[in-house]
Amino acid sequence: MSNPKIDTSKGQALVTGGAGLIGSHLADLLIEKGYEVNILDNLEPQTHPKGRPAWLNPRARFFQGDVREEAALSQALEGVCVVFHQAAFGGFTSEISKYIDVNTIGTARLFEQIAKGKSAVRKIVVASSQAVYGEGAYRCERHGLKYPPKRPLAQVEKKNWETLCPECGSILKPIPVSEEKPSEGETAYALSKEFEERLALAYGKQLGIPTVALRYAVTYGPRQSIFNPYTGVVSIFSTRLLNNLPPLVYEDGQQTRDFIYVGDVARANLFVMENETADFKVFNVGTGIATSVEALARELASIYGKKIGPEIPGEFRCGDVRHIFLDPSPLNRLGFRAATSLKEGLGHFAEWMWTHERVAEYFSEAYGNLKRNGIIHG
Repeated sequence: MSNPKIDTSKGQALVTGGAGLIGSHLADLLIEKGYEVNILDNLEPQTHPKGRPAWLNPRARFFQGDVREEAALSQALEGVCVVFHQAAFGGFTSEISKYIDVNTIGTARLFEQIAKGKSAVRKIVVASSQAVYGEGAYRCERHGLKYPPKRPLAQVEKKNWETLCPECGSILKPIPVSEEKPSEGETAYALSKEFEERLALAYGKQLGIPTVALRYAVTYGPRQSIFNPYTGVVSIFSTRLLNNLPPLVYEDGQQTRDFIYVGDVARANLFVMENETADFKVFNVGTGIATSVEALARELASIYGKKIGPEIPGEFRCGDVRHIFLDPSPLNRLGFRAATSLKEGLGHFAEWMWTHERVAEYFSEAYGNLKRNGIIHG
């Protein structure tokens, strides 16, 4: 198989959001492969309430700053030849403007600084999300491939959870989502990531800098914040279980997602950086395997040795999709494939959780906030 490489000469890389889940593992991998690494991270208090985390690689140069700040970007970009833009604000919250500000405006600031500084940047990889698709892809027995709109509020209020064919009203069968599916996300987060990837690819072409956007499936693994109760389902379920509380599951628990281990996501970033056939393209980064949220909760309980089933009160979150799992075949054909099974990856996460003396539970308070803000219904 042809695998043309970008000659980065193992130079200096910048990882924005490099203190976070994906960014910190990516920084470790880059250093292991011979790159010099700069990390830019604002240490968002909701994710890093204790400040700089102990897992930051001591061989990386750490800059505490925000991707929206010109001075911070200028300093972090000095001498850099490749950029991995991982910094983002995510989760289910009511802070609509913050998603746009951090994810979209932050990306614009990054490209402005690269253009302004006439830097030596030769390639950029941008973190996008499966959220850009909105609802997943489906097949109707009578009408074939369907990309249905978001389920109507009146439907989910009646607890009719499954997605229906817009032509005949029959229950649709979920299938893997390819990159060809239109971007139909309606949440502020989804829109911010769609704008981010489109902006990055457009300005990468304008600047003549090869750029790649990666649409991540649900990423989990060690270093996922145990403090942020608004994002990271594996972490949230784990903090509940370790405090002898049931994971709270929305709808009927049979909604499915594609869960990918953080180590695989880090490898995907390095793979597309070093492969020129990926330039100016968008790729799914997932496993192609659909797992129900209830099954995830039960698997975690088993790993932790807890005989606690999930709590399923029939509530739902506005903007949630029913089924989405990614078709990773285009990236597979280039030579990359996720290697970590869900059971193995959850085991790694649990081992990391057990290293903490005490794990607090923050979801209960956040749950009340989400209900008051009209994000959770039922």
